[in-house]
Amino acid sequence: MQESKLDRAKAHKPIVIEVAGEPLGVVVPHDSGYRFLAVKLPAFAIDGQLFDTVEQAHFAVSQAVRQTGTAA
Repeated sequence: MQESKLDRAKAHKPIVIEVAGEPLGVVVPHDSGYRFLAVKLPAFAIDGQLFDTVEQAHFAVSQAVRQTGTAA
């Protein structure tokens, strides 16, 4: 019984999103996919947005960094 709780906890761990080796935020599983939570200024433009996949979130963070012109 305890084991299933541990598996569920693992599934809800945040996934770090990095651009050029710099961590800019995390995605956390959400009912509708993944919610992005920014931790660095260049990524705050998309803070709180939902994405279907982690890859889509990573692409959006990369674009946000590019648009701000701030190196990660």
